[in-house]
Amino acid sequence: MSDEMTERPRLVGINHVALEVGDIDAALEFYGRIFAIERVNRMAGMAFIDIGDQFIALSAGDPGSPDRAGHFGLVVEDKSAVRSALEEAGVEVAPGRFLDFRDPWGNLVQIVDYRDIQFTKAPWVLRGMGLEELAKRPEAIAELRRKGLAEST
Repeated sequence: MSDEMTERPRLVGINHVALEVGDIDAALEFYGRIFAIERVNRMAGMAFIDIGDQFIALSAGDPGSPDRAGHFGLVVEDKSAVRSALEEAGVEVAPGRFLDFRDPWGNLVQIVDYRDIQFTKAPWVLRGMGLEELAKRPEAIAELRRKGLAEST
């Protein structure tokens, strides 16, 4: 990496994902059939689904045609439980090894299990979310270690 690049601010994480949906109440109902939603803040034409220290912003509008490549990934405590909830809600899951689906407005959502990925919440945030027992699997810890982001054993 060049010296010029090291002077630029570093990315730290993602604060939120913004989605345009046709109807805020319908979107909240849709996502509420799949995920446990504990807090939603609202303002004119928008709703914010709380995810601990992050959020999903839903904006009323005309989302147009689905974007074929764009998507966002949601981290969950139990990927198989989400698959079951999607099936119960009659939501089509894309074929393949991933757990991908489109919401009614065409937004592509990819589900990943917290235990399997390098993304890590601070212990106090997990505790505040009631997820203090959620632990990484060895493969995720090894990935973090390779990047110098976990203690070595």
